[in-house]
This record gives sequence, structure tokens and C-alpha cells, in this order.
Amino acid sequence: MKIVVLYRPDSEYARIVETFVHDYKRNHEGDKLELINVDSRDGAAMASLYDVVQHPAILALRDDGSVSNMWQGPELPLMDEVAAYATA
Repeated sequence: MKIVVLYRPDSEYARIVETFVHDYKRNHEGDKLELINVDSRDGAAMASLYDVVQHPAILALRDDGSVSNMWQGPELPLMDEVAAYATA
């Protein structure tokens, strides 16, 4: 399982997302968490592929690339909620 965070580094939510990711990595060592700029080529392709319409977005992806769960919008989920999908 892999966790991907799509966000805009120059947005009003950038600091919140970066703090969330920093704290998450500190509290859940070993979990795969990847930050991707939604305005990059890979980020735009991923947002299109998974129908992401709000940012920031956190996607819990299975090994085959399918979505296990997705959170969209400025209200981020609890870290333990995300961690439950990272270890599944």
C-alpha cells in the first residue's frame, strides 16, 4: 500500500500539508508517503486518473494502483486513519 499526497506547494494549504506529512513520517516510520505537486506533469496525470477535484488530496493506493480510500479538500484526515491504510 502506498499513500500519495497531491497538493499545490504555492497554495494557502501548503504549510498545513507539509506539516501533516512531516509529522506523519515522524510518527509512522516505514510507511510509504509521497508528496506530489498537482501542477507537475505526474501530478496532473495522477489527479486526472483518480478524478481528484479538490486539493489537497490524499490517496491510499493498493499495490495494483487501485484506490483503497481518498480524502479531498482542506480538512485533512487523522494521521491514524491514513496509517490504517498504509499498513493494510
